Amino acid sequence: MVAGSGQNLPAQTVQDTLAPQQLREITVQDKANNFTNTNLRGVENFGIYSGKKTEVVSLANLTANVSTNNPRQIYGRVTGLNIWESDGAGLQLGIGGRGLSPNRTANFNTRQNGYDISADALGYPESYYTPPAEALDRIEIVRGAASLQYGTQFGGLLNFRFKRGPQDKKIELTSRQTLGSWVFFGSFNSIGGTVAKGKLNYYAYFQYKTGDGWRPNSQFDYRCGYASVEYKPSERLALQLDLTRMDYLAKQPGGLTDKLFQDDARQSVRNRNWFQVDWNLVALSMNYTFSTRTRLNIRNFGLIAQRLSVGNLERINVADFGGNRTLIDGQFRNVGQEARLLHQYNWRGLPQTLLFGYRLYYGHSTARQGDSNSSSGPDFYFLHPDELENSDYDFPNRNQALFAEHVINFSPKWSLTPGLRLEHISTGSEGYYTRRVLDAAGNVIVQDKLEDAQSRNRSFLIGGLGASFKPRASLECYANVSQNYRAINFTDLRIANPNFVVDSNIRDERGFTADLGVRGQKAGFFSWELTAFYVAYNGRIGQVLRADQPPLYNDYRFRSNISDARNIGLEAFGEVDILRLFGHKQAATRWTWFVNAAFVDARYVNTDDTSVRNKKVEMAPPLMLRSGTSLHSGPWRAAFQAGYIATHYSDATNAERSSTAVEGRIPAYLVVDISASYQWRLLRLEGSCNNLLDARYFTRRAESYPGPGIIPSDGRGIYVTLGVRI
Repeated sequence: MVAGSGQNLPAQTVQDTLAPQQLREITVQDKANNFTNTNLRGVENFGIYSGKKTEVVSLANLTANVSTNNPRQIYGRVTGLNIWESDGAGLQLGIGGRGLSPNRTANFNTRQNGYDISADALGYPESYYTPPAEALDRIEIVRGAASLQYGTQFGGLLNFRFKRGPQDKKIELTSRQTLGSWVFFGSFNSIGGTVAKGKLNYYAYFQYKTGDGWRPNSQFDYRCGYASVEYKPSERLALQLDLTRMDYLAKQPGGLTDKLFQDDARQSVRNRNWFQVDWNLVALSMNYTFSTRTRLNIRNFGLIAQRLSVGNLERINVADFGGNRTLIDGQFRNVGQEARLLHQYNWRGLPQTLLFGYRLYYGHSTARQGDSNSSSGPDFYFLHPDELENSDYDFPNRNQALFAEHVINFSPKWSLTPGLRLEHISTGSEGYYTRRVLDAAGNVIVQDKLEDAQSRNRSFLIGGLGASFKPRASLECYANVSQNYRAINFTDLRIANPNFVVDSNIRDERGFTADLGVRGQKAGFFSWELTAFYVAYNGRIGQVLRADQPPLYNDYRFRSNISDARNIGLEAFGEVDILRLFGHKQAATRWTWFVNAAFVDARYVNTDDTSVRNKKVEMAPPLMLRSGTSLHSGPWRAAFQAGYIATHYSDATNAERSSTAVEGRIPAYLVVDISASYQWRLLRLEGSCNNLLDARYFTRRAESYPGPGIIPSDGRGIYVTLGVRI
């Protein structure tokens, strides 16, 4: 088995598996590996993954619509994911696993090349920036046990690994041009190579996307660029600098009520809502090899970003008669450093691996909300910037952490991986908000400006333990349990929204995650994994349906520590190479079929509140089933995939529907996608049809942008890409 393939290895190769080598550069796959998804090795890229549930999506092996970042296809083989579809162009990614909310992937610790990319890892861990799939080598996913090495999120780690310049060329150019439904145009262009006698590797790309969208008032204009340079002045030292810039402007058609959605899912009743994002990332990393047994990695990273939204936030069942719009301006500044030291030594004739490190992080966010003009254009300015009508807040936060994990090999077949993380978190808020009291006619009778300042400091120690047992080369049993902690988001506390209220006494979440799994391969033609999991929350933050006081009784979403909750589930994945199954070991054609199923029972427990007791946790589908087949024959590729998501709810009371459509049932849906490609010399032609059956469905009910209300998913769309690589 080639290093970096991510597959289960023979017991006698345990030393290679655990050796702290830099494996990111290795792209050669074992010829016996015919599968798109693999697993991370026990030790890889300065991380320990022994005894953990890991998944790796190799983009090179995937036949999918990558030009639009179609998450249904890209993450189709990743178990247990609920996927939000807020736009059809892949501007933002929303995924949640094991019953966690998909909202802007906030329940994952989201990174690229190992460093943070979210708005604010503590105060606002949402990701408005999603790396283009066309630029990625692979996507790494580690479940809850990643909390010890990467932070305290319950969801685990989501890491995007970018492509690198080829080692055997000084320059390589790639250009991909895509046309699609609703005036979609996408252009992706990259350059990369290796120069200076192999000491300098570089890779850069620029992507542009524009289109009108499936619904009226959905046009967008998107740009993203990235440049990376790695320099190796010696055999021991490697330095890498990454620069990323992304910005886009999108018009948002707003949400729909249940009745509007049933009548015509494509309609839009808001034409004055806009959203703009500007994202700037810089990272400088260093790898230093002290010896064959000891290596050091230091990652420095920083973010300067802004998100702006302007429009009508009023309930979707209230017509927009004009008037001043609401502008929300969020700005994010953060810097951080992580250091990791990997050391290998021998004990009882077996290799042992120790990882320890630290994290230093400082973030500063601002959130301002007030009146903007009454036009219908993308005018992102306040009418009264010195005295905002709603709120004006600063959110400073600091984080220091020490962490350590150790792979203890007791034999070539089994090992334990204990770990600890000592964390200190300091979060605060300072500013003001406006409190308004209305009469029955909607007139303001009381208006107060309230100064507000809060600060919270907490230090705690969390731990975990993993175990791995390999009775034979092609089979591994693993188990792990890891404590988790999730800090509240201060930036949610003072956003004025008629559809959404946050409890001012909201508290941090605590709990743990546990996995018990088995995975393996059979003679190179069958790959499979079965995992049982348990996610426990104390004081889980959730959303319940509430109503205003009489005489209005308008309903709204109330966010607070609802109660304790527990998510129990089973994840199953299997992929078979059909031709090899029937003995065609040297077949030039490869035909695979996969099944990905997740069963989740997520409920609120330990509460006297009868409105939520034993109710299903919101955004936790009880069944997620995806299946598909891929055919590779010479220059031809084709893929078919279907996904079924069962009925679930958007709030903790499991309301069937509400007048504002902010809360209610999310009906079950089935979506089918197909993709194909043909390679001829330097040219590559790709085609795809998203939502082949033109299903009418939705994945979310939004309380704010891009809603409020039901956000319909796109109907049938066709895309064609012509690419060239020289």
